[in-house]
Amino acid sequence: MTSLALTACSTDQPEGGGTSTGEEAVGGESPAEGEFFVRADYERQLAQRDIEPTGDAAEPWLQAIEPEMVDTSQYAMEGPATVCFSNASVSNPWRVTGFITMQQQVEVFQESGEIGEFRVSDAADDDNKQISDIQAFVRSGDCDAIIISPSTTATLTPAVEAACESGAPVIVFDRGVNTDCPVTFIHPIGGYAYGADGAEFLVENLEPGDTVLALRILPGVDVLENRWAAAQEIFADSELEVLGDEFTGGDAAQIKDLVTQYLQRGDVDGIWMDAGDGAVAAVEAFEDAGADYPVMVGEDELSFLRKWQETDMTAIAPVYSNFQWRTPIHAAVRILNGEEVPAEWVLPQEPITEDDLDEFLEANEGLPSLHYAKFGGEDLPGFPDAWVDRD
Repeated sequence: MTSLALTACSTDQPEGGGTSTGEEAVGGESPAEGEFFVRADYERQLAQRDIEPTGDAAEPWLQAIEPEMVDTSQYAMEGPATVCFSNASVSNPWRVTGFITMQQQVEVFQESGEIGEFRVSDAADDDNKQISDIQAFVRSGDCDAIIISPSTTATLTPAVEAACESGAPVIVFDRGVNTDCPVTFIHPIGGYAYGADGAEFLVENLEPGDTVLALRILPGVDVLENRWAAAQEIFADSELEVLGDEFTGGDAAQIKDLVTQYLQRGDVDGIWMDAGDGAVAAVEAFEDAGADYPVMVGEDELSFLRKWQETDMTAIAPVYSNFQWRTPIHAAVRILNGEEVPAEWVLPQEPITEDDLDEFLEANEGLPSLHYAKFGGEDLPGFPDAWVDRD
C-alpha cells in the first residue's frame, strides 16, 4: 500500500501522496470525466440507493437491485464442485471479516454436498502474484468455478479474461475489472454511493466555510477512486473548505500523525474517509490535541461504532456491505446447478446512522473491535466463535 512520508518536524506539510493545499479551497474541484468518474454511473448509483431490492430483506446477501438474469444452464454439473477462489488479500479487518464469513458459507454447502473442495490463494495485495494464482487455477483444470476478488482493476483484467476463456464460470466480486466476461459481477451499489453518503452527511451537518480533511487509502482501486470522485463532486457544489486529500495506506499511526499535523495548522471541522477502519485513530488525534470532535465519516467497523457511541459525536458509518462475501459462494452453487443469476448482482448498501447505531452495537455485542457490523453471518453455524477467534 501507499505509505505516508512524514518528516520529524511537526510543522512540515503533510506528504500523504494526495493533494494537500497550503490554502483551503472552497468546495474543492469537481472530478474530471475519465476512468474513475463516469457521470452516468455516478448518477445511477446515487439513484439506486432509493430502489427497493428484490428478495428477502432478512437475507440481504441474496437481494439484488434491478437484476438482469443470465442463463447458466451450460455450466450445470453433478456431484460436489471444486470451487477456486483467488483473493486479493486479507490485509485489512474488512477483508478478514468477509473471508471468515465466506468460509462459513462454504462449510454449509460442503455439508449439503454441493461443494467438495474449496481452494484458496491469497495474493497479499500483489498484482503479479494474483495473476500467477489465477493462471495456476486455470492450468490445473480442476476448478469447476473460479471466484476472483481483484487486487486492482486494470492490471487484473487480462488475467480475469484468461480465466473466462478456460471454460469454467468466473465470478468477480468486491472490486471490478474492465471486462464483462464473468458470468456475474457481485458488489454492493458501489463506491460512488459510499462516497456520496459521507460527503452529503458532512454538507448537511457542517456550516458554510467549515473545513474538511479527506483521508484515502491508496490510488488505482476502482471502488476507492469512485468514493473520492463522488465526494469531490458533492464538495465542489458546497461551501465547505476542502483542506486536502491524503493517502494514508490505511495505517492507524500514519492517520493519527497526519491529522495531528493538520490540526497544528488550523481547525479541521469534518473528516471524510474512503474507508473507515482507521477512523478511531483520526478521532484520537483530536482528543490528543484537545480539539472539538469533528463531524466524522467512519465505517461499520465495531471499533468506530463503539467510539462513536462513547463520544456521542456527530457521525455516520457508510457501509460497503461486508455480507457480499457470502454471495459469490451462493452464485457458484446456483451457476453449477444451472440456475439463473444476475449478470450484475447489485447488493443493498445502507449506512449506519445515529438512529440505528445502538441496534447494531447490541447485535454485535461481544465481537472484536475489528469486526464489521453488517457482516451478515449471524445465521451461519460458526457464529459467533468463528469471528471471535479470528487471527
